Amino acid sequence: MPAVTIRSYNPADPADLVAEAPAPGAEAVLATVARARAAQPGWLAAGAGGRSAALTRIAAVVEAHAEELAELVVREVGKPIAEARGEVARTVAIWRYYAQAPFAASGEVHETAGGPGLLLTRRRPYGVAGLVTPWNFPLAIPTWKAAPALAVGNTVVLKPSSEAIGCARRLAELVAEAGLPADVFTVLPGGGAEGGTLVGAADVVSFTGSTGVGRQVVRTATDRGIPVQAELGGLNTAIVLPDADIDQAAAHLANAIAGYAGQKCTATSRVVAVGEAYEPLRAALVKALGQVDGTSCGPVINEASRDEITAAVDSAREAGAEVLTGGGAPARDGWYLEPTLVTGVPDEHPLSREEFFGPIAVLRAAADLDEAIAIANDTPYTLSASVHTRDLDAALATADRLNAGMIRVNAPSSGVDFHLPFGGAKGASHGAREQGQAALDFYTQSRTVTLLPGGGA
Repeated sequence: MPAVTIRSYNPADPADLVAEAPAPGAEAVLATVARARAAQPGWLAAGAGGRSAALTRIAAVVEAHAEELAELVVREVGKPIAEARGEVARTVAIWRYYAQAPFAASGEVHETAGGPGLLLTRRRPYGVAGLVTPWNFPLAIPTWKAAPALAVGNTVVLKPSSEAIGCARRLAELVAEAGLPADVFTVLPGGGAEGGTLVGAADVVSFTGSTGVGRQVVRTATDRGIPVQAELGGLNTAIVLPDADIDQAAAHLANAIAGYAGQKCTATSRVVAVGEAYEPLRAALVKALGQVDGTSCGPVINEASRDEITAAVDSAREAGAEVLTGGGAPARDGWYLEPTLVTGVPDEHPLSREEFFGPIAVLRAAADLDEAIAIANDTPYTLSASVHTRDLDAALATADRLNAGMIRVNAPSSGVDFHLPFGGAKGASHGAREQGQAALDFYTQSRTVTLLPGGGA
């Protein structure tokens, strides 16, 4: 069978080949995991001080190359430069945050039920963490998975998206420059075969990507009896109440719909206007989306993604929907789409039921808050939701009733605090939360140790 080459192209200039690498194949993945497993005891034995110092050095090296990395992110995945710089800054902050984690308490001491002795609980690493990551945050997502895994003493094998191999490869080079021991952090390009082999060989698995692939990852890991977390699709709703600051809400929603071309798992896909909010919000949101330009929206990742979204818009039109703004592809190089708002979409249409990774949202009306919440919860996967109101009681009541992993009040649905748990509801996520203390717990297992006196003279 001929060797497969993985190639990554610039979505703003599809003729620009950013990076390429041979897919290593299943045997190479198994060999890499074996080397990572052999390196893991030494990495754990480096102790809290050694691991903390190593992660601190990584943060410093990444920060020293911040502008270079931001430009690479822009070129490889089409992220606007301001957002790319923000992602690099967040990547540095994540490494620094987890650099303190090795010094945190790894367990507790308890009294015995009777007599002398000690009962201890300790959290210990699993061994090799297999990470499968997407292209849309090509530095931050690999980091928020790898940094906690490394901090608690696992080694890491990362299989990045084929469309972000340049960023992943550069991150691996900088990690090596920071002096991390060989085989402690390894990046392997590849496709489904390499990713599947990694899931079948690692000791703990973290995945972010499509729902279909994620479910297969969960099945494989579960059959093996190893811990797995999977972040999958998101169909995120914004609820706007009549008392909201409509212009502010429209600005937040335009950012959450079209920022980075809507290619965030926390992007807003559905907007529900309650009662009298509908008409003013409709006008304000059309205006706000019309003011979004290519420097903040950017291209979608590839031609297939662009064509899938434009086909969905055409299908919705045929089903009776009205395109309020956008709906097409501008005449320019690259895989660009106009920020798009559609109304009158039937409930059963894919635009109402499925995640489309692009700058598009469906606007709906609700007679009251109860109906708005019912619409927001009527999806098999909700990662994030937003509520826009001046009424604190209404905000708290809505937050209690929304079935979403993250709820943001008077803020865009897009956005993540890296020190807090990250994950969705229902089919949006599987397993433990990511980020913050939750990540440290996920990458370790609890052991109970009983210490009794040994007797003797």
